[in-house]
Amino acid sequence: MNAHHFAQPVSIFVGVGFPRDIETVSEAFQVLIEWHGPRSVSHAMALDACRAAACGEIDASSARLAFEEFARVRGILAPEALNESVQRAAEEWMAA
Repeated sequence: MNAHHFAQPVSIFVGVGFPRDIETVSEAFQVLIEWHGPRSVSHAMALDACRAAACGEIDASSARLAFEEFARVRGILAPEALNESVQRAAEEWMAA
C-alpha cells in the first residue's frame, strides 16, 4: 500500500448530497483546498496534517483522523450526515 493511502476511506458528501470516498492524502488535501465553506480550526488542522503527511513528516493515518474530524465538524461525514438527514426528515414528517 502506498504510504499516502488511507487504510480505510473517509466517506463524505460533496455537492448536493453526492457521496465520495476519500482514499488518499492528496484527495483529502484537494477537498480541503477547494472547500468553499467556513475555514475553521478543524479545516486548518486537517490541511496542515495533509501537508505534513505529503512531506513524510507524519503518517497517512494521522492525516486521515484530522480530515475525518474536519468532515464531522462540517457535517459532511457521510454516515453521520445521512443519519442526521433521516432523523430530521422523520421529525418533520411526524410533526406534519
